[in-house]
Amino acid sequence: MNKPLIGVLGGSGLYQMDALTDVKEHVIDTPFGQPSDVVVTGRIGDAAVAFLARHGRGHRLIPSEVPYRANIYALKSLGVRYLISVSAVGSLREEIRPLDMVLPDQFIDLTKNRTSTFFGDGAVAHVSMAQPVCPALSALLAEAIAGLHFADLKLHQGGTYVCIEGPSFSSKAESLWYRNMGADIIGMTNMPEAKLAREAQIAYATLALATDYDCWHPKEAHVTADMAIANLMKNAEHAQQVLVNAIGLIASTMPESIAHTALASGLVTRPEMMAQHVKRRLEVLLQP
Repeated sequence: MNKPLIGVLGGSGLYQMDALTDVKEHVIDTPFGQPSDVVVTGRIGDAAVAFLARHGRGHRLIPSEVPYRANIYALKSLGVRYLISVSAVGSLREEIRPLDMVLPDQFIDLTKNRTSTFFGDGAVAHVSMAQPVCPALSALLAEAIAGLHFADLKLHQGGTYVCIEGPSFSSKAESLWYRNMGADIIGMTNMPEAKLAREAQIAYATLALATDYDCWHPKEAHVTADMAIANLMKNAEHAQQVLVNAIGLIASTMPESIAHTALASGLVTRPEMMAQHVKRRLEVLLQP
């Protein structure tokens, strides 16, 4: 099988990809530990794909326990250049209804306890996060959704995802604060994931599945885990269809991405100035 240039990170409720054929499981060790689970590779049509359950199969890891660096490194080591992050989110806007889909283009990172870079310890890089989502990849996701003509689903293109530490949901005061910040959706897992994907020079886009109105809404029920999972499971079939359609579009176009050359301007320490053990640790990530 060719290298899986397209990767999928499955979030809450999406622990496998039903359409994958020629399935193979990979146990991968990285300089940053082991990923959340085995990486599953296979094919969708002619496209080679790698899938990883972010929380592990059976949902064993809280957001702060997800080994974000190992996950991104493992996918990069297999050859992934395009990464779709499927994520359950709460809505902070009236017009984003539960079961809608959102393609955010900005993030606010309010996490507290997560290592958010591959660099340090002998190498320095400062990548640009002005556009944290790859516009080309997000556009193909939008095209994939439009092509499915879902009658009961609305797509929202653009918007800001605020990422909190979790695992508890927000207080009402916090939820109102996030709305006042200008955030449109709320989740617990896309940071530092998006930052690490950019450092690894992987094009990254989020397919966000709205499950609830968090707890700001004066009339709707406050979010609970049962509510979020129940609504996500309703949307899981739609998400599977979107992924199949999107993977076909990505494989047929292989768009150039702002992420693919992120280290050309972001890497401060030149490789020849790095110690050998540092170069070995970062070698996979430095490849375009």
